[in-house]
Amino acid sequence: MTKILYWIPTTIFLLVFLLILLLFHPLQVVGLRLGYKYHKHIVDAMIWCIVSALWVLGSPIRYRGRDVRKHLPVDKPLILVSNHQSMFDIPAIGWFLRRHHPKYIAKVSLAKGIPSISFNIRHGGSIYIDRKDRAKALQKIDHFTDYLNQYNRSGTIFPEGTRSKDGSLGPFKSSGLLQMLEKMPEAVVVPIAIENFWKITRYGMKPIPFGIRLRCTIMAPVERKFNNEMVINEVEKRIQQTLSKG
Repeated sequence: MTKILYWIPTTIFLLVFLLILLLFHPLQVVGLRLGYKYHKHIVDAMIWCIVSALWVLGSPIRYRGRDVRKHLPVDKPLILVSNHQSMFDIPAIGWFLRRHHPKYIAKVSLAKGIPSISFNIRHGGSIYIDRKDRAKALQKIDHFTDYLNQYNRSGTIFPEGTRSKDGSLGPFKSSGLLQMLEKMPEAVVVPIAIENFWKITRYGMKPIPFGIRLRCTIMAPVERKFNNEMVINEVEKRIQQTLSKG
């Protein structure tokens, strides 16, 4: 019976979500023609709408790490390293850290066919890679790091490589992250823990459970006085510890 009742807020949310994507797609096209700044403002407005729409599901995002965010530099690039649980991880991070212009390493399937989202991936500074073509993927990441260094923007990477279906942290596939660390020696490395977002798709969004406690935790930057492999291990350890605390 409870699962049937979930369909009421789910239907409203999915309609609102679709309307957001359809509305902001043409706005992004116009904004891009006017320049990066205008496109960025439009994308920020879109992700605010997406994050706000989660209230329909009784699932507002609770952010932790506001003091950390306050002290993150804007005159250096950031490497944002997060676990991955759902498609809503990206707007959650994008809204909270919008001042740092987060860009993403997305899988190639997201670059086509999705209103607003695919357009932003192709034109907003993010990149899309085919994990089966490792050489080309690493080449794209190489160009991506040049862009981030040049404009002091933030590169977001999900080293697990796929979404967790039960909230547990999967092993890191560290080649892409290692490349970013090597090519961005001045970048600040920020671990991010995403919690309970996997529950949104527990039933394949048919329906979405009501009242999920969504949390996004921004942790203090990892010092880069060690070698890059140790930095990766420290990031992974911190995310795991945060997830374990619940």
